[in-house]
Amino acid sequence: MSNRIFQGVVLQMKENVERAVGMIDADGIVIASSELAWIGEQWTDAAAAVSAAGSGLCCCRGKTFRPLASLGAQFDYAAFVQGEDDQAAALSAMATVAFNGAKSYYEEKHDKAAFVKNIISDNILLGDIYTRAKELHFVSEAPRAAFLVRQMDCTDIAIIDVIQSLFPDKNNDFVLSVNETDVALVKLMPEGVDGKDLHKVAKRIADTVAKELGVKVVIGIGTVINHIRELARSYKEAGVAIDVGKVFENEKGIINYENLGIGRLIYQLPTTLCQMFLQEVFKKNPIDALDQETLLTINKFFENNLNVSETARKLFVHRNTLVYRLEKIKKLTGLDLREFDDAITFKVALMVKKYLISRGIESY
Repeated sequence: MSNRIFQGVVLQMKENVERAVGMIDADGIVIASSELAWIGEQWTDAAAAVSAAGSGLCCCRGKTFRPLASLGAQFDYAAFVQGEDDQAAALSAMATVAFNGAKSYYEEKHDKAAFVKNIISDNILLGDIYTRAKELHFVSEAPRAAFLVRQMDCTDIAIIDVIQSLFPDKNNDFVLSVNETDVALVKLMPEGVDGKDLHKVAKRIADTVAKELGVKVVIGIGTVINHIRELARSYKEAGVAIDVGKVFENEKGIINYENLGIGRLIYQLPTTLCQMFLQEVFKKNPIDALDQETLLTINKFFENNLNVSETARKLFVHRNTLVYRLEKIKKLTGLDLREFDDAITFKVALMVKKYLISRGIESY
């Protein structure tokens, strides 16, 4: 961020405000001021007071300070006005609005992170991507992946700072606040990166956030893209991964879009089509006619690749007992799970049922 932008705002305000106006950064260094002699001074006590006050105003050194909007828990800049009275408080609010406006304009024009955020938000035309990339000297062709980090049970704004500390290279890795619960990471990846490498990055984030903040997150991973124009697609895929994973793989904290399999297809189907499918598959009896023991048997059978002996061992039952249960399922549903085609149909039907329940449709 160029300090000249802030100083330009200060000089404009100086003509209309009788009091000293300025700006300090997170280290307490005066980076802009109507009193030119103050520029370059370090007010450590003022920075500490602003940090302690959070997003509100505070008084120190006979001045009123108010922090600018920041993505993280720690403030980046704070405006100040000479005096500790009501007028100083009002003037500091006005100064903050002016500084925030100048900061946003500068970032829109010169900041790579703002450029990346506009891309993943579909807030920039495809033709403009090439122009802005050239202006910012942004490398367009390079392998990148989008990660979407979603806080689950509770939220903590400090998650931005925690993730940023893991990826400090702000020219290549971009940590972006999306909303109160979501943080996006757009990371430059090495050539030849695979799913295991992406999973390691996501696990590092999840473990660090859990350790430092005690916050549980679920992370969606988009496909690796090789050109910046494809970045919005990778980010959307990360979001889809979380949404689909919530239905079909809710025990997982890290979901890769490329590993969603048939769940991704089912998630995109109209619910009416799904209901028709279940009606066609279960003509004899609805799927709800199966009790919990039978459903457990079915799921174990699928987990063990339709192997009768292995499934019986895992269920701690005799092989003949399992065969009897499979015959019972065949009579109830008309599907023999020992037959590959019937097993596929039943597996898909179970997933479709899960999907309908997630949409609030209990019956069909």
